[in-house]
Amino acid sequence: MDVSPGWPVIACLLILLVVTVVANRLGGLGLGRASVLAGARAVVQLSLVALVITAVVGSLALSFVAVAVMFTMAVVTTSKRVGAPRAWPWAAASMACGIVPVVAVVLATGAVPLTGIAVIPVAGIVIGNTMTVHTLVGRRTFSALREEHGQYEASLSIGLTSAQAIDEVIARRVPEGIVPSLDQVRTSGVVTLPGAFIGVMLGGGSAVQAATAQVLVLFAIMATQAITASVQARLICRRSLLPPDLAASLVS
Repeated sequence: MDVSPGWPVIACLLILLVVTVVANRLGGLGLGRASVLAGARAVVQLSLVALVITAVVGSLALSFVAVAVMFTMAVVTTSKRVGAPRAWPWAAASMACGIVPVVAVVLATGAVPLTGIAVIPVAGIVIGNTMTVHTLVGRRTFSALREEHGQYEASLSIGLTSAQAIDEVIARRVPEGIVPSLDQVRTSGVVTLPGAFIGVMLGGGSAVQAATAQVLVLFAIMATQAITASVQARLICRRSLLPPDLAASLVS
């Protein structure tokens, strides 16, 4: 199966975008303009990425440079999304703790060949999902710390340390950031056919190859997200990875 740029694809994209805008307007969601801008950015960015990948995929060194650029953009994006742009080094550290060992295992075992054409997409999927869990965990825990500041102070008053008091508030929120991905793993092949599966099929691979690639990707995502969320929670408890307002209010 071949999906190539052309009028059928252009027509389909325009229709889908119109449907999105209309649905936003009828539903009163207020995200019509944002959806159009997001779609335009996706077209431009993916076109540029396609050109870059085509240029660097033949070189393993350049492929790792491309992966590093993707990781940098992921760190910048998630740091802004959680409202802690100045804490980006800690965001990078928590994400790297998940991404580096997982990608290393995938490559070291030979499950994915050490070639640019394999490294870039696999690392990209892992980085993207790690960014997602970092954002979800950050938004949920920071919201909890703002809403339950009284519980934090009460914990301090009974002798808990600042780290322990923060943990009392966020402990039940951290897993919430991982649940959506676990649901995707549970329902893969039953409710959804995720990207890696579709990609292999569209690329001419067999259904067995597609399933194998997807299972590998899902296991990698579970591992990297579990590590990242755990490290992120520890950094939050240490008050290293916090937005400015919480850094000022969460004092021991």
